[in-house]
Amino acid sequence: MTFRDAVREGIRDAMRKDARVFLMGEDVGHYGGCFAVSKGLLAEFGPGRIRDTPLMESAFVGAGIGAALGGMKPIVEIMTCNFSLLALDQIMNTAATLLHMSGGQFNVPLVIRMATGGGKQLAAQHSHSLEGWYAHIPGIKVLTPATLEDGYGMLTSALNDPDPVLIFENQTLYNMEGEALVNPGAVDIAKARVRREGKDVSIFTYGASLNKSLDAAATLEKEGISVEVVDLRVLRPLDDATIMASVAKTHRVLIVDEGWRSGGISAEISARIMEQAFYELDKPVTRVCSAEVPMPYAKHLETAALPQVESIIAAIKQLVPDHG
Repeated sequence: MTFRDAVREGIRDAMRKDARVFLMGEDVGHYGGCFAVSKGLLAEFGPGRIRDTPLMESAFVGAGIGAALGGMKPIVEIMTCNFSLLALDQIMNTAATLLHMSGGQFNVPLVIRMATGGGKQLAAQHSHSLEGWYAHIPGIKVLTPATLEDGYGMLTSALNDPDPVLIFENQTLYNMEGEALVNPGAVDIAKARVRREGKDVSIFTYGASLNKSLDAAATLEKEGISVEVVDLRVLRPLDDATIMASVAKTHRVLIVDEGWRSGGISAEISARIMEQAFYELDKPVTRVCSAEVPMPYAKHLETAALPQVESIIAAIKQLVPDHG
């Protein structure tokens, strides 16, 4: 099955188990979703639970908040994360703050899914990685699934969370194929995971950069460099314990992030390592991030702007010039 299939099955199973769950967003019904995630769900569940919305993110995210307050469990799909900025007031000033501002009286069990990242030649208004921005906001969880298991299970866990959860699905992952899930279920949405054990250097990454990092690690292994790859999975709250344990093991760190370098989540992770594990480091923390430009449309420029296997390998060789 594909990553797209896994997310769709997560939505389908949640809707079958709980009549309060419904999906709303632009083109999620008759069109089947901009990335075909919701294809076929309208025929199964009908227009009352698969709801096409106007092209107005502020309105339908606001409606989702109202539905959550009214006892429903809405899944709101925003086509790409760039468009979520049109609903930033609803997300940051209402969904994320209402529990606090009500003195703990009102939870907002809202799930917002959105596509993120470049690599599909969708140009600057559809291709940025803004999950690091949202990780700055208290009151929400920020999830970045990169495997079929997480594509399904993170949605299940998010729907069981009493507070707002934002799920960023990298658009290059939708066609990714893997083993069909057998008896899938909820997953832990508070922990990072070590996807590959290593001893010379740690890579901390998430989303589409996970597969690039794993490919780089496999190549470097042939050259005698042992790379540990940690899938952050959750950008808010960050799993400091798993991060610091890996730093203490390898003593060298590379952070790979599709977001911009300045003020991004890579800078936050680097700062936490400096605060909590400075004396474990043999070399300064290194970062591979996207170029600080609006995402180009031209394929060769888009490729150059994004972290790639080659740039990850080059950065690791700078960190481990003597192979450990």
